[in-house]
Amino acid sequence: MMSASHQAFYTAVRQSIPDERLITDPTRTLAYGTDGSFYRLVPKIVLRAESESEIRTVLREAHAAGVAVTFRAAGTSLSGQAVSDSVLVTLGDNWNGQQILDDGARIRLQPGVIGQHANNTLAPLGRKIGPDPASIATAKIGGMAANNSSGMCCGTKQNGYHTLSAIRVVLPDGAVLDTDDALSVAAFRESHAVLLAGLAQLAADIRANPALEQKIRHKYRLKNTTGYGINALVDFDDPVDMLAHLMIGSEGTLAFISSITYDTVPDHPHKASSLTLFHDLDACCRAVTALREQAPVDAVELIDAKSIRAVQDKAGLPDFLYGEIPDAAAALLIETRAPSAAILADQCAAINGLVAGFTPAAESGFATDAGVTAIYWSVRSGLFPAVGAVRPVGTTVVIEDVAFPIEHLADGVRRLNVLFERYGYHEALLFGHALEGNLHFVFTPSFDTADEVRRYSDFMDAVSELVAVEFGGSLKAEHGTGRNVAPFVRLEWGGDAYDIMLTIKRLFDPHGVLNPDVIISANEQVHLQNLKAMPAADPLVDRCIECGFCEPACPSNGLSLTPRQRIVLWRAINDLRRSGADAERLEAFERDYPYYGIDTCAATGMCATRCPVGINTGELMKKLKGPTRSPGMATWSATHMRTLTAAARTGLGAFQAARSVLGDDTAIGATRLAHKLFPTIPILPASTPRPAAALPAPAAHGEPVVYFVSCVNRTLAEGSHGRDSVAASTVSLFAKAGLRAIYPEQLASLCCGQPFDSKNATQAANRASADTNAALLAASRNGEIPVYVDNGPCALRLLDAQKAGLVDPRLKLYDAASFLTEFVVPKLDFPHKVASLAVHVPCNASKMGVGPQLVALARQCAERVTVPDIACCGFAGDKGFTTPELNANSLKRLKPAIGGCDSGVSMSRTCQIGLTAHGDIEYQSIEALLDQCSCTRQTDTLPA
Repeated sequence: MMSASHQAFYTAVRQSIPDERLITDPTRTLAYGTDGSFYRLVPKIVLRAESESEIRTVLREAHAAGVAVTFRAAGTSLSGQAVSDSVLVTLGDNWNGQQILDDGARIRLQPGVIGQHANNTLAPLGRKIGPDPASIATAKIGGMAANNSSGMCCGTKQNGYHTLSAIRVVLPDGAVLDTDDALSVAAFRESHAVLLAGLAQLAADIRANPALEQKIRHKYRLKNTTGYGINALVDFDDPVDMLAHLMIGSEGTLAFISSITYDTVPDHPHKASSLTLFHDLDACCRAVTALREQAPVDAVELIDAKSIRAVQDKAGLPDFLYGEIPDAAAALLIETRAPSAAILADQCAAINGLVAGFTPAAESGFATDAGVTAIYWSVRSGLFPAVGAVRPVGTTVVIEDVAFPIEHLADGVRRLNVLFERYGYHEALLFGHALEGNLHFVFTPSFDTADEVRRYSDFMDAVSELVAVEFGGSLKAEHGTGRNVAPFVRLEWGGDAYDIMLTIKRLFDPHGVLNPDVIISANEQVHLQNLKAMPAADPLVDRCIECGFCEPACPSNGLSLTPRQRIVLWRAINDLRRSGADAERLEAFERDYPYYGIDTCAATGMCATRCPVGINTGELMKKLKGPTRSPGMATWSATHMRTLTAAARTGLGAFQAARSVLGDDTAIGATRLAHKLFPTIPILPASTPRPAAALPAPAAHGEPVVYFVSCVNRTLAEGSHGRDSVAASTVSLFAKAGLRAIYPEQLASLCCGQPFDSKNATQAANRASADTNAALLAASRNGEIPVYVDNGPCALRLLDAQKAGLVDPRLKLYDAASFLTEFVVPKLDFPHKVASLAVHVPCNASKMGVGPQLVALARQCAERVTVPDIACCGFAGDKGFTTPELNANSLKRLKPAIGGCDSGVSMSRTCQIGLTAHGDIEYQSIEALLDQCSCTRQTDTLPA
């Protein structure tokens, strides 16, 4: 229940922010309030802001009502800086602006841009942003800047602080400062002279205290995100520059970052990686120091002995990592990058020569093959999930990061391992960015008893004394202070520096409205309060660490719940059911969950492709949905596909006739009304294709290929206006390549089983797969002839069924991208090209690993290719016909992403319907595109 002050705030902001973006119900406030840390606070209000003016309104009304405000970007932060029990402000869809400046030397970004998307924009120019956190495919620019995120390669020289060019912020009093705008700066100097004078005075106080100034400079030669970035007060003379750089790492406690302009850094195209094993930790760390000082290295990751053992189940690593690993051993994972292959070779030779002087036990040599280097880096990326995947149910995954002076790195590793054993965290793994002395350690405490919380507290006290006091290091190197080490900021920095940080907070936020108890807190126990419980929910998802890496891949993100949020709520539901507590809250969760959790889940499994422990939340949603309520009808349908597809074509014809008579709006509205009355009737969009014509006759001659035309392509015509099915283009392509299509017997009666599997009609799905298996075996002469499957979801279904033993292993099954790449395109020329083409890599292509082949095929046909980062379009079989808001939500950023494209292409028929509807360009099949642009390859002949 809201307090009077929160009710006053809510009433005030409703005057300018619509109710659909003001969330107060218990279901979504719990779900949306979750971040990647091990703290749980449930906001009273979650507000989705869409503009700077709305941010100013929020701050004005928060001051008036006396309520605290916390800003949230992607929610991947790890130290508790993005949770709130007051007002949580999240970013809406209008914060995704990107602007390349100075031919790519700079880039201006709004806070809602995902870090990897910025790099994708810069990639054609050979540039990237400096910060490179492990979460860059999920984390957003606002959070990356607010946390001063760094990563494996950027070190301290290329982090957000050192690559900051300009920043635009909204201060707690509503004032806006844009340091890239001279008029804004001039106005701010006049309006906020007191604030700027205060910063100048703090800088003068530091200069008058040589010991403090020296300490600040020493601390920031390391990675350091503990407390405020008071190096800004010694690095700059102009208070405006000080203010701008104080924003980096301020964790939303001083202002709202409205945009940021980075100086970009080179992204060299030539890269090489190596793994080197040392049996002596001291020699390993001396090698790190030498590499930092003398070698052209971009990243050096240290992996201790226990961590090496934890990833020995990974295939493809150098042989020496699979043997007995001594306790004193450690490995270095080294990467170097260069603008040319020749320079890269010279760099590799120099690094090898340098490392050889430290008597390594074994080394892999440098590899440049992307597949090999990906395996090497899987050692590093596999450490976090190696702990998370095997932790006991109910425990929490904690990843801490500290930094030691590099000359004390070996001692730091040893001493931390002593603490792990002393406090019983035997599962802990230790690894890190060795060049910066930055060590991460992952362990799995349980917070379910007072004794366990006390154990964690004693451990943190010991770590703080070791790192901050004994070695003069950083308690938070790159993950931000948050709540986690707020009580230890004074311990690390001392009283003089801490008093400066207190003054900074008072100068910017005198009323304490912004993110209280983060960075600065009077509560010495804040790091031990509101610890997140991880109660058992279901074995399918109990390994979830709530990191949020899944969220950008989820089509319902922003509509209902993400995979992380579905799991959070399912955990809460199960916990309340077991405890019997708070029946009213449980009732609300159970009332809301069917739509927010189950019905709007696409269940395509793309979340698993981003999850560090491989969780497919869609499997849980299918399980909760339960088996089909009409198994008999499903089985009848599986055995009467000819009748069903014929009826569907008749229905499509009727719909097209209605459109021509009644107009689109009336005809589409009629399908919506019919769907409400009879949910099995689909809601048809304007991009609904016409019924497909009869299959074309195949070529009379050529190498045989069994062509399985999917039921969807036997029903729906290619494109939005024609009558030919995709089979017409496919047969034409085959003929150009000297191939002859063979249709299986009774093709009109066959189905791969995917429509039934998606409805949990397992018996019908297996029956359909069995019938198709028999027909394909007969047509392929028991697997002698390859089988071409023309719809991506159907190919994935059959391949998965083959792995499960439901389809004969002798069948040589090919999806469109694989077959066309291997057997068709090499025999064609492409004299015709479209100017600009959008490519949608559907989820099935990603799961089959053929996305790169699909894009390469498209490049044969286009001068310019754009591939939006849309992991799943949300059409999800027939969900685009039954839950169209899911498809619309997933594709809401499609049009801006494909601006200027003439047409689009994909390899999933129903996906193409939604893409055409929401992209405002026609999406066609890859077969149709290739057919339009190709001809039979001409071979040179010698004159007689």
